[in-house]
Amino acid sequence: MIRTLFCAGFLSLIAAIQPNQLLSQSPPDDGSVLPFPPQEMESVTKSRLQDSQMKWPEPAQRLPKDSPNILVVLVDDVGFGISETFGGEVHTPTLTKLANEGLRYNAFHTTSICSPTRAALLTGRNHTRVSSGTIAERAVAFDGYTGVIPKTAATFAEVLKQYGYHTSAFGKWHNTPATETTSIGPKDRWPNGYGFEYFYGFLAGETSQWEPRLVENYDAVEPPEDEGYHLTEDLTDKALAWLDDQQAFAPDKPFLMYWASGGVHGPHHIFPEWADKYKGKFNDGWDAYRERVHQRQLDMGIIPPGTKLTPRAPTMTAWEDIPEDQLAFQRRGMEIFAGFAEHTDAQVGRLVAGLEERGLRDNTLIFYIWGDNGSSAEGQEGSISELLAQNNIPNTVEQQIAALDKIGGLDALGSPKTDNMYHSGWAWAGSTPFKATKLVASHFGGTRNPMVVSWPKGIKPDAKIRDQFHHVVDIAPTIYEILGITPPQTVNGLDQIKIDGTSLAYTFSDGDAQTKKDVQFFDNNGSRAIYKDGWVACAFGPFIPWNTPASVPRVAKWDSASDEWELYNISEDFSEANNLAADQPQKLEELKKQFLTLAEDNNDFPIGAGLWLRLHPEDRVKTAYKSWNFTANTKRMPEFAAPGIGRQSNKITIDLEVPEKANGVLYALGGAGGGVTVYLDDGHLVYFYNMFIIEHYEARSSQPLEAGKHKIEIETTIAGPGKSGTATLIVDGKRVGRAELVRTVPAAFSASETFDVGTDLGSTVSLNYYDKRPFAFNGTINRFKVELK
Repeated sequence: MIRTLFCAGFLSLIAAIQPNQLLSQSPPDDGSVLPFPPQEMESVTKSRLQDSQMKWPEPAQRLPKDSPNILVVLVDDVGFGISETFGGEVHTPTLTKLANEGLRYNAFHTTSICSPTRAALLTGRNHTRVSSGTIAERAVAFDGYTGVIPKTAATFAEVLKQYGYHTSAFGKWHNTPATETTSIGPKDRWPNGYGFEYFYGFLAGETSQWEPRLVENYDAVEPPEDEGYHLTEDLTDKALAWLDDQQAFAPDKPFLMYWASGGVHGPHHIFPEWADKYKGKFNDGWDAYRERVHQRQLDMGIIPPGTKLTPRAPTMTAWEDIPEDQLAFQRRGMEIFAGFAEHTDAQVGRLVAGLEERGLRDNTLIFYIWGDNGSSAEGQEGSISELLAQNNIPNTVEQQIAALDKIGGLDALGSPKTDNMYHSGWAWAGSTPFKATKLVASHFGGTRNPMVVSWPKGIKPDAKIRDQFHHVVDIAPTIYEILGITPPQTVNGLDQIKIDGTSLAYTFSDGDAQTKKDVQFFDNNGSRAIYKDGWVACAFGPFIPWNTPASVPRVAKWDSASDEWELYNISEDFSEANNLAADQPQKLEELKKQFLTLAEDNNDFPIGAGLWLRLHPEDRVKTAYKSWNFTANTKRMPEFAAPGIGRQSNKITIDLEVPEKANGVLYALGGAGGGVTVYLDDGHLVYFYNMFIIEHYEARSSQPLEAGKHKIEIETTIAGPGKSGTATLIVDGKRVGRAELVRTVPAAFSASETFDVGTDLGSTVSLNYYDKRPFAFNGTINRFKVELK
């Protein structure tokens, strides 16, 4: 660098010498073309260098002076009626503090589901326009549902980075294709490929809070072995550390931080002392909770006077119908969720306090979005393994409790031993005063989430509730307006598709302003709606989130054209309690036609594409490979990229050497919530199939393997997705065990657990070696081959 600069300066000196000076000198006798003798040239160079001034060019200024730092906080799976800040019964002091220092929004909306909300938030485009009509793990080959956010829809992180911001993201991502999350990539669709200079979190839709499957930038990392570890706390620690680096290395630049916790998505994992804060608080159940919260919302002015409390759906269980012997299980589920939610808000509080301690709070614009959708009903009737619902596997509460009793009873809930979620009735209560829950785009119980905006330097605190209708697609254009950025037509050489959002910056100074947003489109799992000029038309669709097994036959015979639509005038009916479809059929037909126009424009056809895998699990996103050759170094292979050893017929061949009484995992796929593992226990070969905790299928060799070399074969035959099968254990050509698989996983054991050779990283598939985790194999694996049949 110095050499280059010197040469450039020398050339400029030569250029400064007048041409007649050069021509007036006679060439030297040696044939050189130097204009001066060497001693004179040295004198000229020295003189001119001393007289010169070197000045770096000023860096380009693309932002307004004193542009704010921006913090976007997104909490997961919490509805409108949870936080005390908006009338609920869960303590959220940070949300309240920021609301008191800023503004509350009671008519802010999401897409009703994880990946789509995040894609819409980050890009400012409707979710299906950016191919995110469903979660990444359920992607299908329809244009609006591939799970690939196009680079023609640049995120606000990418835009702000190029304008001069430093950018970071922490926590849940959930917008990378499920087959592209391996260590080998491709990685251009990881957070760093979408404008975030630093990322720390997890790529999947969920993960254990105790043993998360973490990624830092482009690399898989393991959490510390610490009994006091919790992911949400870790995310705040890492965020504050990044802030310190940013302030140390570039204090003159503003920052953008996207902090999206795994809380309070399932599994509901939290320290017992946080859950114990709520002991006895919910003993009278979800119906009573809704009544209390509805009244408190009215008293606080969170909802308009006269807002009605919508009734429970006929398909949802009443609290009074819960058997006496199940009440403790159902109550504890909500206590754990509430403790998890409060704990999550507390970690946001640590982050805000960190901004204050660093002198950054005054000029930091914070969007605190309380939920990426309504509260989740995926726990069905209460669950100790939440992916039972994702796989449409029928089960009973009696089965759940019986299985729970074997691993510690109620004390095991919230621990690493379960992937627990509360009863769907609590999710419905968490969406007070609205109908429905997460996964329902037709009603506000799935799509309306509280939001608080605070910016001490730029927004005057105002107790007036902001009731303008807005949506997550509106955050990006709001940021652009504040910074004076015209959304770029080209980013990184790619022409950009249109932005769907409408800036809500006008609400910052005028709480009485009329809504500037004219129209908004919603669709998820066949439930859909259109908002236009104060009206909402909607159709529930065939899918019932709180009863997925019962939804299967409904989906199978569903015709979207025959759906019954509802109509609401939400300017007068805040909770969608008064269906006007019969009274105003012309208005309804007008909105239905406009919905179809929007659906076509947003790549939403075929309607209900997100339901495809519920009928065709064999079409799930997967790699094209039929055989693999692994080594003992194969670790952290995401389930969606790994061989389907728990759901497809396959043969595994392992050549290995074992010591006397060998121990350790040969391979494992999945985690405590469900999976399959093969391990050695004092030399005995053990096959263990964890069918979402409620059922276990096992085989064990009667004799231990002798020390030395062996060939192990595991032959698995499965009749079809979710069907029965067998797993046969063969050692050196001799059958040593056989497991009967009564039923198998049709789709996936987990969202983030992985396939590991020679160890069981993350949560353990089998509790038999829980205290020895990760239970690494103490022998040598020489060859490991997997073949799908």
